[in-house]
Amino acid sequence: MSATLLVAAISFSQVLLALAGCFAGWRILRGPRAQDRVMALDTLYVTAMLLFLVTGMRTASGFFFEAAMVIGLLGFVATVALAKFLLRGEVIE
Repeated sequence: MSATLLVAAISFSQVLLALAGCFAGWRILRGPRAQDRVMALDTLYVTAMLLFLVTGMRTASGFFFEAAMVIGLLGFVATVALAKFLLRGEVIE
């Protein structure tokens, strides 16, 4: 009973995370300002990272956890670089 419930919960969370990724992608394409697009990109990488973690839980594979860590690291660096660019107009001083 509990294994069936766990599989159903993981499947439901994967569907909702994919839907959240689609909404973030829509905001990237339709965002009225650059700040909205940066926030949507931040949301997209967090959603992708969570989707990889949930998939790793489902398949019991360590590969997905490592990939989620790389996505988190690269997403953080990209968000900081884009925020600095929006504030100052240049990334490297």
